[in-house]
Formats: sequence, C-alpha cells, structure tokens
Amino acid sequence: MKRGMLPEAPNYTNAALVMGVVNLVWIFIALWAAFGFHVVLLTALALNRLISWLRLRRA
Repeated sequence: MKRGMLPEAPNYTNAALVMGVVNLVWIFIALWAAFGFHVVLLTALALNRLISWLRLRRA
C-alpha cells in the first residue's frame, strides 16, 4: 500500500472524553461511599491543581 493511499484514521476524541468522565464519576462515587464527601472534595481540588499546574507548565 502506498503512503498516500492510507485511509483517514477515525477520531475517537469524544469517546475518550466521555469514558474519562464516566470513570471519574464512578471513582468519586466509590470514594464518597468509602470515606465520605470531604475526601471527594479534596481529590477534586487536587486534580484541579494538577491540571492547572500542567497547563501552566505547557504554556
């Protein structure tokens, strides 16, 4: 197969984002059931700080 004749790769961005949210929700529910809501809030805060730090590091 020639290099110019390759078909376009499918875009799975939306599927990956949806599954990421689904996984985040069930992990938060499991943490809430096991440890309480305060642990979920602390985890969310930690994830927010991590994402913000990564954004600043890439800029």
